[in-house]
Parts: sequence; structure tokens; C-alpha cells
Amino acid sequence: MTVRRALLVLVGPAVALLLAAVAMAAPHGSPADRLRAIERARLQALVAGDTATASRFIAEDFEVVTPAGDLTTREDYLGIVEAGIVDYLAFEPASPIEVDLHGDSATVRFQVSFDLRAGGVRLTHQGWVTEIYELRNGSWQIVWEQATAVPNDYDLFFQSLLPAD
Repeated sequence: MTVRRALLVLVGPAVALLLAAVAMAAPHGSPADRLRAIERARLQALVAGDTATASRFIAEDFEVVTPAGDLTTREDYLGIVEAGIVDYLAFEPASPIEVDLHGDSATVRFQVSFDLRAGGVRLTHQGWVTEIYELRNGSWQIVWEQATAVPNDYDLFFQSLLPAD
């Protein structure tokens, strides 16, 4: 285990809990700022493998379309993170988090940097994330997410789209 990873394992959950506390504290700032704080806390909790904290921000009926094109439920998503099948080493905004409010719902969009292990393969790339949050029982929760990978090698990406021989 690297020193960096050991620090994440030891300090990550504490940082995630602190960010969660800040995100859930008495309302201050704009609703858009609150959503940005919630999203950062959710991402940090996922990196720390702290699915208990991450789940506070994820609606029971949550669905995500992954960069691989799979539709995944909340239970399955949190399960693969908890089991380490997907191990986020970094999952952080690479651009400002844009928030468009619509009453009790909001669209959130930003560029993201991923560094993760999935199925024994390490993947480091950029992407885009688009999310729908809803205000439920006084708390913002993510209900839908679409994650789109931005390929590091476009030639390899285009080759992967060609029909198999």
C-alpha cells in the first residue's frame, strides 16, 4: 500500500465526515453553493470508501449511467464501492460545478478527473458528469447521474468502436 493510499484510508473518512457536516449544516450561502458543497462531500466520501456518508446524499431511487453505458442502481453502486470493485483513488471536479436550479430540483454539471481501479484495471481519465438533484424532506439528494468519459487516446477509442471481425 502506498503512503498516499494509507493516508486516504486513515484520514479520508474523517475528511468525508467533516465535508458532510459542512454540507448538511444550517443553510448559509445560496442553494447553488450548498449543492456544490454536497457534491464535493459525496465525491470525497466515495474516494474514502465511506458509503455510509455518501448514501446520505443519494436518493433511494438513484440511478447512474456509467461511462461504460451501464444503468446502475443506488444499492448496486454503493455495493461495488464498498466491496472495492470500484476503488476511487481520485474523483474530483476539474471545472467549476455549474448548478441550474428549478424549484425543488437542480441540474448539476462539471468536468471531472477520475483515477480509479475497476476490476483490477487502473483508469485515469477526464470526464463529464451531469446530475439531477431533488430537494426531498428538506435535504438535497442526487436522483440521476450520467458520467461520460473523455478518452485519453482518441485513436484507440475510435478503434474500439469498429465492428469486431
